[in-house]
Amino acid sequence: MNKSTLTLAVTAAMLGQTLSQQAGAAGFFEDSKATLSARNFYFNQDIRNEDRGGSEEWGQGFLLDYQSGFTGGPVGFGVDLLSGYGVRLDGGGTANKPASQVDRVPGQLFPLKSNGKSEEDFAWLGVTGKMRISKTVAQVGTLRPRLPVVIANDGRLLPQTYQGGQITSNELKDFTFTVGKLEHSKERNSSNTDSLSIEGSNNPATGQFSNKFYYSGVDYRVNKDLTLQYYYGNLRDFYTQHFFGLLHNWQLPVGSLKSDLRYFESNSDGKNGSASGRAEGYRANGYWSSGSSNRYEVNNHLWSAMFTYSLAGHSLGAGYQQITGNSDFPHLNQGGGRVLYLITDAQVHKFHNSGESTWVAKYAYDFAQIGVPGLKAGLNYFSGDSISDAGKDNKEWERDFRLDYALQKGALKGLSFTWMSAAWRGNDVGQRDIDENRLSVNYSIPLL
Repeated sequence: MNKSTLTLAVTAAMLGQTLSQQAGAAGFFEDSKATLSARNFYFNQDIRNEDRGGSEEWGQGFLLDYQSGFTGGPVGFGVDLLSGYGVRLDGGGTANKPASQVDRVPGQLFPLKSNGKSEEDFAWLGVTGKMRISKTVAQVGTLRPRLPVVIANDGRLLPQTYQGGQITSNELKDFTFTVGKLEHSKERNSSNTDSLSIEGSNNPATGQFSNKFYYSGVDYRVNKDLTLQYYYGNLRDFYTQHFFGLLHNWQLPVGSLKSDLRYFESNSDGKNGSASGRAEGYRANGYWSSGSSNRYEVNNHLWSAMFTYSLAGHSLGAGYQQITGNSDFPHLNQGGGRVLYLITDAQVHKFHNSGESTWVAKYAYDFAQIGVPGLKAGLNYFSGDSISDAGKDNKEWERDFRLDYALQKGALKGLSFTWMSAAWRGNDVGQRDIDENRLSVNYSIPLL
């Protein structure tokens, strides 16, 4: 039993004793919520410029989300349960075969067996103990953070979760303070917990990992239209990261204009900051000149600006992102997929390479404006160039289309359908041209 599991077990035992003594207290049961969500998910990824198979998988996922209220008194206690179960409908072939023998490669939706085939099903259970004092809540156990420096991924059959602790406080009016520590990740296609790493170091056999990701931050709502943000993240022995953000909504005489400004500054930490540590495998991806003394060291600065004009169901956005420094943008990535708080967080790629400049254009329409509530469509285009490499002008582009429809009434109210389609092309070393489609049907049933 690892340290985090033992900590969770002790916490759950203490919490269970407390709850058994106070189970009758008002709020614990009365304020409880439980939802059963079902997701049918089909994934297809076609590799266009290689004579090898792509990915094609299909599965059914179920997610039970129980959130208790809090016991009475000045200090309230509660417990949350999150359980996921995935069933294979089409496993997508066999991994680790010669390219000439591959039609499809699995691994996007399900864990793999030792023979390279997908598991028939997989399941996991997450427990979170929580405590509330006034307007401050502490949580220990399974977490799904959505913050600028760490976002849990929910882009496949079941969501990614983290193991750790977090405190969120709203004691001061218009301020939200967050502080936490993460130790392990459960990837979206796995029932196992993994230690944390970054691109360049996350190879299971040869990479290096850490069990210490610290984060903290504050959101300040200056007024109803303006929010200022600062967040800090630190993956021990890999990187530190500072984030500054500004969100503003301007109501115009006709329509509205949303401004979204972001800046990240990332540098090395611990072993990644020394040549000996990088020789051990604490490395970042990026580009360094031949013989550079700081090869594989984190050094990245990223800023972006996105402006979106909205009117009568239409929204049209334009943005620009610039990266400087030798390393790619660092972020938690254990190899099972990621979501980044970037305006370039596209369906296939993230446009986060060393030296890269990216233009972004986005359009979306809500068909409720013409009498079809629940139907939405969006089209995004990303064009990146100046990717750092020796003697090359590396470029990439991606086009993403998304269509959503949710039933608004009747017995199946809440049933939703999503189609996501993407095409990526580029000449960056080691990348492959990709066409990708995702189809999902989602339905949530409130149990409490």
